[in-house]
Amino acid sequence: MTYTRRWPRWGWALLQLLVATFSQAEELVCQQRGDPENPQLYKDGDIILGGTFSFHSSWKVIQDTYMHKPLPLECTSLNLGKFQLAQAIIFTIEEINNSTDLLPSISLGYKIYDNCDSMTKSVKVALALANGNEVVSVPTEAPCTRPGQVQAIMGETSSSPCVAIATVIGPFHIPEISHFATCACLSDKTKYPSFLRTIPSDNYQSRALAQLLKHFGWTWVGAIRSNNDYGNNGMTTFTETAQQLGICLEYSVSFHKTDPSDKIKKIIGIINASTSKVIVAFLSSTDMNVLLHVLSQHNLTGYQWVGTESWIMDSDIAEKDTHHILDGAIGLSIPKAHVSGMREFILDVKPLNSSGSELFTEFWENLFNCKFKQSNSSAENQRECTGHEDLTGVQNSFTDMSLMPIFNNVYKGVYAVAHALHIILGCNETCNYSVQLDPLKILQHIRKIYFKTKEGDEVYFDENGDPPAKYEIINWQPTENGIVDFVTVGLYDASLPADKPLSLQHNSFIWAQNSQQVPVSVCSEKCPPGTRKVLQKEKPVCCYDCIRCAEGEISNMTDSITCEHCHPESWSNDRRDACVKKEAEFLSHEEIMGVLLTAAALFGTWMTAVVAAIFFTYRTTPIVRANNSELSFLLLFSLTLCFLCSLTFIGRPSEWSCMLRHTAFGITFVLCISCVLGKTIVVLMAFRATLPGSNVMKWFGPAQQRLSVVAFTLIQVVICILWLTISPPFPFKNFTQFKDKIILECALGSAVGFWAVLGYIGLLAILCFILAFLARKLPDNFNEAKLITFSMLIFCAVWITFIPAYVSSPGKFSVAVEIFAILASSFGLLICTFIPKCYIILLKPEKNTKKKYDGERSIKIILKNYKIWWQSDIRLHHHIKRTSPPNGEYNIYMNTKHGVYLKPEIDSLSDRQEAAATKQYRNRHQRTVRTAEKITGANLPSIEDLSLYAKTTTIFPLAITLLNT
Repeated sequence: MTYTRRWPRWGWALLQLLVATFSQAEELVCQQRGDPENPQLYKDGDIILGGTFSFHSSWKVIQDTYMHKPLPLECTSLNLGKFQLAQAIIFTIEEINNSTDLLPSISLGYKIYDNCDSMTKSVKVALALANGNEVVSVPTEAPCTRPGQVQAIMGETSSSPCVAIATVIGPFHIPEISHFATCACLSDKTKYPSFLRTIPSDNYQSRALAQLLKHFGWTWVGAIRSNNDYGNNGMTTFTETAQQLGICLEYSVSFHKTDPSDKIKKIIGIINASTSKVIVAFLSSTDMNVLLHVLSQHNLTGYQWVGTESWIMDSDIAEKDTHHILDGAIGLSIPKAHVSGMREFILDVKPLNSSGSELFTEFWENLFNCKFKQSNSSAENQRECTGHEDLTGVQNSFTDMSLMPIFNNVYKGVYAVAHALHIILGCNETCNYSVQLDPLKILQHIRKIYFKTKEGDEVYFDENGDPPAKYEIINWQPTENGIVDFVTVGLYDASLPADKPLSLQHNSFIWAQNSQQVPVSVCSEKCPPGTRKVLQKEKPVCCYDCIRCAEGEISNMTDSITCEHCHPESWSNDRRDACVKKEAEFLSHEEIMGVLLTAAALFGTWMTAVVAAIFFTYRTTPIVRANNSELSFLLLFSLTLCFLCSLTFIGRPSEWSCMLRHTAFGITFVLCISCVLGKTIVVLMAFRATLPGSNVMKWFGPAQQRLSVVAFTLIQVVICILWLTISPPFPFKNFTQFKDKIILECALGSAVGFWAVLGYIGLLAILCFILAFLARKLPDNFNEAKLITFSMLIFCAVWITFIPAYVSSPGKFSVAVEIFAILASSFGLLICTFIPKCYIILLKPEKNTKKKYDGERSIKIILKNYKIWWQSDIRLHHHIKRTSPPNGEYNIYMNTKHGVYLKPEIDSLSDRQEAAATKQYRNRHQRTVRTAEKITGANLPSIEDLSLYAKTTTIFPLAITLLNT
């Protein structure tokens, strides 16, 4: 029921709405919906330029009930600095209008809006500038959309409103030229094709900030950014560049002036808990104002602040810093500029008061700290405004001209549009009014524009709509009266080479808390040269430990990541920061050990020469002759070479010394051992003749002895030749045995060749030792076997000990061990073989006589000391006594009458008897031999053979015994 009654009521209302709509459509073609946006500053002209600034920095928050139409935005917090920007636009337009060279006969007008720093209102203002606010009554065939009334929009100051405005007007190609929006995102021409700016992109500023931190060694910093396009995009680029330069962020937090108190307290807690002493503030000026107030409440002083161009030159912020939190801050600013006449124009505020606008009533009251009678201001105890106040003596943010570089950017932007219009309109003395202005055409000409201002500044845009990047480095330096001076302490020019964009005046800086010392903000101290960085676990790359470089490695710069290996011929010094040339170690003639070994070798050589001289002097004596003087002299010569060859092991190794030392050592020692071996064989052959009258000695006479020495030595020569031919020894630098030394040594070339030479010497030495050992118990009267045995024992012991000592000795000591072995074995042979003989020759000459040692006449020795055991020949017994001898043994002696006779033993003979016996022996030798041959049936030696034995063996009495038998 209720449902059916309501239909007439709703239908009637709908009918009235349709009638009203159609009736209005007959009268109007275009009508703007919603409340119109009216400009705060306006001047009519032939061509209108738009402008948008945040004359107010905030607005009242009104809770929307969604029951009624939302109320218009009520702006608060008047910002006097933005009036300066508006004045800069007006000044530039007036200057152009008064110029006869640029746009003659064309007047420029302006519409300047207040967006209250609101994104929403910025978009509404942009639409108002693009479409206009007029209600148009034209014929119905006229389209509702028509070209915008403004040909370009100047502003906005912040990046986020610019992003919103550029997004809205971009499709219409209306140029937007910002004087202070630095977000790198706005360089993207695919998103923002109509946006241009006269301030460098944050892409340059972020990199410049990172390089500034790196220059001062601040690698551990905190960061606070505005939570908008300006802060977020700028901090992203800064973070990327900082990481490339080795800078770490201990924290990076976002901040906005509308953030709740809990979030702000959290930020304060993060700063308090941090260890970094440098804070990078990528904040807008309004955000920095709010944050500074909070920091002042918590008295967060002592931090080094690094700022961006948005607030580093803001005198309003400096004035509010009563707690000196930002003292010593540094940052980037647009280079200082001067535009003649602009300062006077801006400070001439009397024309503004004539506008009668509520905005300027508020502006006047804030500027002069007064109030008008009709004002709605709630301030009390303020003097009344007359409207005739003078700025003389007034100091506030409006009278501060520190933002003149920003005003200059506004100046350049307006002139860029004017120059583009001048070209499009074909202006010379007059302009072509018939040309239809197209925003796209204006935009294209602005991008290609190039001109110089009256101050000489070049104006042009790159492909991204950005100007060239140049910054001044600003330092906040407090004065005695509490005012902060913005002192220029350096420059940054992105057009310079990558290693020279930054130039600083280091003596001009004042740091936090008025310190003259550069603050330190690092997670870990710099690693000095000689160390390398090792990252701490689960910490950023700026937190590390310094580890000393290992031996043989260096790092010659601070904060080295790795240690470099020294060249094999170099070694690290104690500080591990430089490679020093390794000491070349070899057995030198100049060091004590080399001198001692050289002296020992020369002493051995001299001693051998002395022995040779003694033997040569007494060469006709029985002891020299009985000892086979030919082999003795050859042995002495080889010993001399052995002593001298040790000298080749001393000194810096060279190719010839390496080949000579081992081959000379091998050949001379084989020659030496061969001589000793020949003597040993002679002894054995003489004493081990099995039967009387054996002629075995004929097979080892002087010729055979010489031949054996040559044969033994020739084998070693062949081994050495093969060694030198196939793989000879060569000088070698040993880098591995010692870390800090180069061992100069002779590499063996072929280890097989070396051990073959050494093994052959050992083989001959062992053979000689065995043979001498077997002859050690032969009759004692001048038997050399014992001396040879002892000398070979020393020789073998030395060289057996040499092998482990040589292998285990380091560096030059292995060479010293080899020299010592050569000298020890050489001295052993010399002393054991020749010193006893020299002792007899020099100190016991009575024993060195023919009477004592001539076997042909020493019958007494035969009768006294030797026995001939004859066990098998019974014929001798039956011939003499016809009886069996006791134990089958006989002593056979010469008898002057019967030739031979038996007698138990004769202890001694008188000299007369001995002389007679000797004489009879010579006269009856042949008969005695024949008689003995008849008795024994054996062939006895003749007197000629006897002479041979006397020359070739030291054991002559046995031959006499056999002969007398």
